[in-house]
Amino acid sequence: MPNYQYKSRDKFSKEARGVMEADDENAVAQKLIQMGFTPVSITEVRQASRAFKFSGSLIRVKFSELNMFTRQLATLQKAGLPILLSLSALREQAQNKVFKEVVSQIIRDIESGSNLSGALEKYPQIFNSLYLNMVASGEASGRLDDVLERLATLSEHDETIRLRIKSSTRYPIIVVVAMIIGFVVLTVLVVPRYAKIYEQYTKALPLPTQILLGINYAVTRLWWLLIIIGIAGRFLFKRYINTKIGRFSWDSFKLKVPVFGPLLLKLSISRFTRITGTLMRSGIPILKILDIASGSTGNEVVSKAITNIRNNVMEGKGIAEPMKVSGLFPPIVTQMVSVGEDTGKLDDLLIHVSNYYDEQVDYTINNLTSLIEPILIFVLGLGVLFMALGIFLPMWNLMSIFKK
Repeated sequence: MPNYQYKSRDKFSKEARGVMEADDENAVAQKLIQMGFTPVSITEVRQASRAFKFSGSLIRVKFSELNMFTRQLATLQKAGLPILLSLSALREQAQNKVFKEVVSQIIRDIESGSNLSGALEKYPQIFNSLYLNMVASGEASGRLDDVLERLATLSEHDETIRLRIKSSTRYPIIVVVAMIIGFVVLTVLVVPRYAKIYEQYTKALPLPTQILLGINYAVTRLWWLLIIIGIAGRFLFKRYINTKIGRFSWDSFKLKVPVFGPLLLKLSISRFTRITGTLMRSGIPILKILDIASGSTGNEVVSKAITNIRNNVMEGKGIAEPMKVSGLFPPIVTQMVSVGEDTGKLDDLLIHVSNYYDEQVDYTINNLTSLIEPILIFVLGLGVLFMALGIFLPMWNLMSIFKK
């Protein structure tokens, strides 16, 4: 049904404005009259154009923009401003046109009688299940400002970790890109010149040289085929990891990668414990919390372990024992969770566990470059050795022939 923006007056001639969903203008007028209002004007709200909807499906709201929106909304709610006035102020200062239109639609939905969580629920690509459930719990408990502040703190923590990892991996990425460019330049420009010399002799070339010549031929003559293979490989890989088995296998592999695997596991456990502790403080039932946490870890292996924990809780068991059985959670985590269950302070201890892992994550990120350097040096050494053997082995063979 279309939305209609109306202007009306009550029996005291006080003006009232809003948006209402109805079949037509007459239906809006009848509803207003039943509510005791006199319609002044009723106009249909034009929906976003198809082109805008298409672009909105492609453009994603940045984490920083969503975090700023959440933090400012929490501040305005703490100051006692009405939700519509708060959202209108945030809409005016939004720079992202897509996000600005989303906030406008949220305002219209609330004016039509929807609550905030119901209005946000229409945009799952921006507001995830964690966001929606925390807002809903804040509305139910009457502590929306506190819940929004906790949500903003969670989001800002995730954004800080993401930016620090990106900063720490910038140097290794530059080194790897430089290695690839250097290898391509040598293969395309240097190897062909040596190939002309090698062609004058009938003696079989060494294997490294044959591989280099094969790479040179593929890059210079079959580059179009390499592009097609690359695009097809990426497409097939994405399709595979979008399947349940593929995603689980890929996430299992990521946890086994040196340096980054342990870091990802620590980040997942920290996120799980922080989200669980925060949601428990917000008054959300434990089964609902585990559902939300399971989909918020970012790793299917950890998610499966949390699902097993939820199944045990449904059977009346505790959380600590299935965490221990999963093998993902270290003894210190399971012991602290067990103590929290016995003392009734599980939320506090889960936050302590998250802080403990945050310290470990900070240490790993601070030393990420030094941890990666030995691997980079080893790979660089192998690359240089391969190039040297491919180029100089035939020359040594030719020198031995000349000596004879």
